[in-house]
Amino acid sequence: MKNNMITKMTLSASLVSLALMSSFSYAATPPEGTVLSKQQHIVINNGTEVSSLDPHKVEGAPESNIILNLLEGLVYVGPNGENIPGVAQRWETEDNKIWTFYLRDDAKWSDGTPVSAEDFVYSWRRLADPKTGSPYASYLEYAYVENIADILNGKKKPETLGIKAIDEHTLRVTLTQPIPYLVDMLNHTSLKPVKKDIVEKYGVNWTRPENFVGNGAYLLDNWVVNEKMTLKRNPLYWDNKNTIIEQAIFLPLSSETSDINRYRSGEIQITNSAIPPVLYKKMKQEQPQNLHITPYLCTFFYELNNKRAPFDDVRVREAVKLSIDRQIIAEQIMGQGQIPAYTFTPSFIGNGNFKAPKWSSWTQQQRNERARELLKEAGFDSQHPLSFTLLYNTSDQNKQQAIAAASMYKKNIGANVTLQNQEWKTALESRNQGNYQVARATWCADYNEPTSFLNSFISTSSLNTIFYENKEYDQALENALLAVDNGARHQLYQRAEALLDKDSAIVPIYYRVSVRLVSPTVGGFTGKDPFDYTDLKRYFITVDD
Repeated sequence: MKNNMITKMTLSASLVSLALMSSFSYAATPPEGTVLSKQQHIVINNGTEVSSLDPHKVEGAPESNIILNLLEGLVYVGPNGENIPGVAQRWETEDNKIWTFYLRDDAKWSDGTPVSAEDFVYSWRRLADPKTGSPYASYLEYAYVENIADILNGKKKPETLGIKAIDEHTLRVTLTQPIPYLVDMLNHTSLKPVKKDIVEKYGVNWTRPENFVGNGAYLLDNWVVNEKMTLKRNPLYWDNKNTIIEQAIFLPLSSETSDINRYRSGEIQITNSAIPPVLYKKMKQEQPQNLHITPYLCTFFYELNNKRAPFDDVRVREAVKLSIDRQIIAEQIMGQGQIPAYTFTPSFIGNGNFKAPKWSSWTQQQRNERARELLKEAGFDSQHPLSFTLLYNTSDQNKQQAIAAASMYKKNIGANVTLQNQEWKTALESRNQGNYQVARATWCADYNEPTSFLNSFISTSSLNTIFYENKEYDQALENALLAVDNGARHQLYQRAEALLDKDSAIVPIYYRVSVRLVSPTVGGFTGKDPFDYTDLKRYFITVDD
């Protein structure tokens, strides 16, 4: 779990702690006596081809897994999910509304120029600018950065955003509401800096290897679309002396079978985070010591297009929510530690512990009976069965789950489900444009706090691809910002979750786990990161016994 203590300490204690933290390295630390391999190369399967490497153009985990190695924000996340100073050595606030960040003077871009406060000002303004069209523009709204709502609505210019360079190494962020967990939010991909002169010189081509300039621990060396992406160590990174991996290759294999086969042949050192149940059982027998299962803040669910028939009818939405047997999917089909989900936000998130809805205690037969009653009220029966299309992105596991879901819907409520498969990038576009009825989705926390999930469905959110609108829901989250303590805030989060359930806006299925095969020669993989990041500077390769 992410450590929230820094933002909750008194100001003086916080400053002392951060001063101490910034004097240590948080890169790879091999145990004493470890024999390192002469060749520090690693191959990781990323699961799909990325849609972009521009932090202001992406929204998925596959992209973030690469970008976190190429660009560094004010803070980053450590191997156990804790906040660690990145470009910012320390920060301070007296009221959780005005925050001051002090940047390290040894942070450099890969072209040798210093990383400055102005770089963050430019980057956050670019994120906010409607011309950029970032799917994560609303992230700044979640942080209540001054003037962001008016900027997104075109009423004010990006230059009015509440971020200012006091001097070259001092950055001030002004919020309209007190956000005690702001630092938790700052590791996110969308808040990482980009270099103004490079972006403006090359336009959309600035992310090509020959043009890319970053400030992270690694550089983009080569990119062959749909084949591989090669990263190499950045000698100008401020903590390069403690970085060990020299080269990393990320593969875009969407087939879990190919992923496992290439791991077993020694071509891959870390597999993608999803292993199909059949292969999982086989690997559990063959290589139990190399199989890493990590619960993390991620919910697998089915999106319902709340504005498109037949799911513009709450009765239909509730019927498909009730009639999916999430316990069978989580415990029998998957069977890797997944937990059946009855709420969108995982209960084990910070300030979570949500109360499950009443229907969670019903038997599946009771749920099915109620679902059929709802469908009959909505005009669907055996003569006029419910029919819809279920969209999923390419993956052996996603296909297996979609087939199981279609079978359940047919058996439990007589629905006819047509399966539709699209590649990751195309599926994202379909969901963003509303060109779907039901879609497979996974939401993973951007930070360890319920708003990381709940903010997605605010009516005006750029991430609201279910097109859900409920003023009471919006108000509950707005009121949570003014809550006097975590207890009062929790009650408002519970209210928001209850409204999502009442409106049956989505179909939660299960809380995910990360399941990876990791070569015994890979050091630094803790299996404790609740965000499941593939942060290369944590790793090192040992001699194969």
